[in-house]
Amino acid sequence: MFDWLAGRLRFIGSPFVEALIKLGFGTRFFFAVLFQSGMALRRFNLIIRETYYTGVLSLVIIVVSGLFVGMVLCLQGYDTLTRYGSAEASGVLVALSLLRELGPVVSGLLFASRAGSAITAEIGLMKATEQLVAMEMMAVNPVARVIAPRFWAGVLSMPLLALLFSAVGIFGGYLVGVVWLGLDKGTFWSQMQAQVDLHYDIGNGIIKSLIFGVAVSTIAVFEGFDAQPTAEGVSGATTRTVVTSSLAILGLDFILTAFMLRGT
Repeated sequence: MFDWLAGRLRFIGSPFVEALIKLGFGTRFFFAVLFQSGMALRRFNLIIRETYYTGVLSLVIIVVSGLFVGMVLCLQGYDTLTRYGSAEASGVLVALSLLRELGPVVSGLLFASRAGSAITAEIGLMKATEQLVAMEMMAVNPVARVIAPRFWAGVLSMPLLALLFSAVGIFGGYLVGVVWLGLDKGTFWSQMQAQVDLHYDIGNGIIKSLIFGVAVSTIAVFEGFDAQPTAEGVSGATTRTVVTSSLAILGLDFILTAFMLRGT
């Protein structure tokens, strides 16, 4: 009876223990990347090159998604606000929704799906083909040479992509609200300028996107570095990157929003 109970407890508790162990390894890995970032920051061309692959190549999905999200927001907001005689506030609704929440969150999810998975797959493939071991044999630190540039590229790209997502979304709201639905252009922009605060709305959105970038980049490089050197291992690490990054973004968004609202 005692052995059966102990076996049940081990079966229930082992996933939590394994998750806690992996969290500890991930935390140590994060600080190791920060400690080894000196070479990457001195050779900034490495970060610029990785920023092209993580940020520039993500522009298409960010721009297209931002445009349609802004258009849908304005269309839905206009339909709701018209019932209360406040259709002119559609521009404010679009801008605040994008700058505070949808811009950082949706662009973070898209970034994790497109760039985060690519980073994990690339590092995992380098591990599977023993390229990282070859670097160590040549006295080259793979964390400093491979991991750190990709980490900082993701951190730098994420806020820029989020701002671009919000800007294109606002333009999409303008196309629907002013060009299609016939709202007054002056009212659309003037109310937006009067209601959007630089520090609270734009600043907090940038802070969110920066933290999301750190979280997604850390998860992506860690999962790639920790992946099993097999095809199944790399595939599983890529899937874990997308799932874990998405959950981390949503959880961090709630925590950050709660702190930011408390500070107002």
